[in-house]
Amino acid sequence: MRILYFDAFNGASGDMVLGALIDAGLPVAALREALGSLGLADYEIATERVLRAGVSATKFRLEERAPAAAGAAVHAPAQDHGDAHHHEPGRAHVSDPPGHGGHAHSHADGHTHTHADGHDHVHGHDHSHDHGHAHGHRHAHRSVGEIRALIERSALPPAGRARARELFDALAEAEAAIHQMPIERVHLHEVGALDSIIDVVGAVFAIDYFKPDRIVVSPMNVGGGMVRSAHGLFPVPAPATVRLLGGAPIFASGPRAELLTPTGALLLTRYASNFGPVPAMRVTHVGYGAGDRDFPDTPNVLRVLVGEAADAAPTERIVVLACEIDDMNPQIFGVLMDRLYDAGALEVFYQPVQMKKNRPGTLVTIIAPPSKREALTTVLFRETTTIGVRFQEMQRERLDREIVAVETTLGPVRFKVARHGGAVVNAAPEFDDCARIAAERGLPVKDVQAAAQRAWMEKADA
Repeated sequence: MRILYFDAFNGASGDMVLGALIDAGLPVAALREALGSLGLADYEIATERVLRAGVSATKFRLEERAPAAAGAAVHAPAQDHGDAHHHEPGRAHVSDPPGHGGHAHSHADGHTHTHADGHDHVHGHDHSHDHGHAHGHRHAHRSVGEIRALIERSALPPAGRARARELFDALAEAEAAIHQMPIERVHLHEVGALDSIIDVVGAVFAIDYFKPDRIVVSPMNVGGGMVRSAHGLFPVPAPATVRLLGGAPIFASGPRAELLTPTGALLLTRYASNFGPVPAMRVTHVGYGAGDRDFPDTPNVLRVLVGEAADAAPTERIVVLACEIDDMNPQIFGVLMDRLYDAGALEVFYQPVQMKKNRPGTLVTIIAPPSKREALTTVLFRETTTIGVRFQEMQRERLDREIVAVETTLGPVRFKVARHGGAVVNAAPEFDDCARIAAERGLPVKDVQAAAQRAWMEKADA
């Protein structure tokens, strides 16, 4: 089993994700090809080796091509704006109300943000640039629809383009919710939108390049202090970042700066199978993706570990929710279970309990990913008579599982196969398949199960 572990001990941004994966072995040429014609006629991607607190890392950049009369591309030096990483697509522009013109920009992005530490800098997207010429004109803005169309121009396979659209939609939906407006009115600045598209589309390709079976992410360092944007002064993490985090674990440490950007939060949370410490794995590659600034005490990098699962059963972070109910129509419990599974529960089970005043009741227990806790709690409060829900996060070990189709004398039956250390330790036919075949053929379900088990044993012995 291939594992990617993202260690966001000093936060993350979109370009840091790409830098880390390139450092771990992703070929830059393959990335360029995958990005296709994403408006890169005037821009190009570049990487360089840098040091961050003494740690060698890869810095990923999107650079504007400087005009060259002889036709040779001249790279303008990248500018360090002085922030922790750099701010990015989450800094979406809200489209101007009717009767107003566009935003005038005299810098690369036109937004000046001031951190609490007093450093004024210009940013608005994941990458910092020195464009090599003054921007005195008004930049165009890209709508969500236009960005989707650009993503279709990438060389990703259909599934990859769909994933990139989903990620970008989540970013736009976060901004729309924060500003209380339809998603169609959310626009990203021309340069910032291109940065964001490159980061999202590039990350989809880069992660798929490693073909991971499981992606684990550490608790993420958001940084601290305050950041001033076009919409006012906000504490770190910024509103878009908070909304994109969902139930992912975070902490604040180190410099007073924004360490986790919206695109960094988007990519890590949407791809994570679970959050927690490094799983049992044999590391084959390590990559470090650099942020802009070089802090003196902590490497400003995102680390990715690539490897294979060790023999130990994989662990994952879960949340367990529970409540007791003694005053509800029992017919509702069936509907409740369906609604909980629809909201993302992994397991739901009921147990009879004796409650206060000797009243019989039902203990409702739910196992779910931590990110689903809020949605599941909402279902419990809306659909039942409970007035309180307990929850606790914990680790669980589980065997690697896959579904395998097995041909039997009665027709194909799916088996749930569980492995430990690569060896099969359990294989059980799917009951729904056995029940369907039994109904179609007028047979007892137990006879179909027995036939399926015989077919599995013959397959295993072959």
